[in-house]
Amino acid sequence: MAAVLVIDELPAHAVEAAARFHAHWLPRIRERLNEGALVVALPRAPYDHVDWRRAAARDLARMAAPTRINLIGGGNETARAATLAYLGDASGVTGQYLVLHGS
Repeated sequence: MAAVLVIDELPAHAVEAAARFHAHWLPRIRERLNEGALVVALPRAPYDHVDWRRAAARDLARMAAPTRINLIGGGNETARAATLAYLGDASGVTGQYLVLHGS
């Protein structure tokens, strides 16, 4: 089972959110990756955030290989729990950004 790092809040604008993620959260993510597989749970965001989130997931996976890392965004607790359970059993899935909707 992967550890989970929850990021509750990021700026509304995509460029500002990406900058905050990389400046504030990236060092913490790197530390957590030393402990094993990781899922980073991000808050819901508009579509214009998808590109930087996908790039972050992909680039972090390359950096951390063979340790797995995935990013998930949005969703309610049921959707997050189901996705975390899936990722826990999907040992070949890494470098993905999964957008969650409802349950």
